[in-house]
Amino acid sequence: MFKAFFFDMDGTLFDSMPNHAAAWEEVMSKHGLTFTARDCYINEGRTGQDVIQHCIWKKEHRQASEEEIWSIYEEKTAAFQRRGGAGPVAGVPELLQWLRQQPDTQIWIVTGSGQKTLFDTLQNTFPNIFTREKMVTAFDVKKGKPDPEPYLIAWQKSGLKKEECCVVENAPLGIRSGHEAGLFTIGVNTGILTKEDLADAGADIVFDNMPDFLNWLQQLINSSLATSVAHQFII
Repeated sequence: MFKAFFFDMDGTLFDSMPNHAAAWEEVMSKHGLTFTARDCYINEGRTGQDVIQHCIWKKEHRQASEEEIWSIYEEKTAAFQRRGGAGPVAGVPELLQWLRQQPDTQIWIVTGSGQKTLFDTLQNTFPNIFTREKMVTAFDVKKGKPDPEPYLIAWQKSGLKKEECCVVENAPLGIRSGHEAGLFTIGVNTGILTKEDLADAGADIVFDNMPDFLNWLQQLINSSLATSVAHQFII
């Protein structure tokens, strides 16, 4: 059974991708850049800075300055906040509460987000589930998803074996990151992409929603407990 769960945030824990997609499209268009809703879902998991740099390079074949990147990113953050943020993905509160009740289980956030209010948002929505020590954000990595670095950092900090860790993602780039880190990677399809998009990215298993994922976990742990009990009676 897994002892650590590494959760992506946007689109996995929060139903935020529609608002993120609209905010990105609005701000990029303002700067003469093209970034559609599907582009947002396909690129979800990259740091905002990487997305902006990529779009500017694609159109103008130049490196953007740090000041330019952060200016556009702050515009995008404001555009997202004007849309009212987002609540949790259906089934996530129940999943997190169940995981919290499992002994010796670590619950992590591994996100490309660089929002300064990230922890407060998590604490307000999922009280006492996450800790600052079990977070990997845009500020902790040199290379964001799809590079394996974010999940390798989480794994190394967990102190566990790789086979004891599980990545939970909703986006192809995040799935690639977890898969290339050598971790068991679960895809949960919460957006406009297909299950095939997630499977082709390297997910070990794909679920249609969070309740299905929770049901699978409960069956898995029940099966593990049954096997453990049976072994006690083998002479």
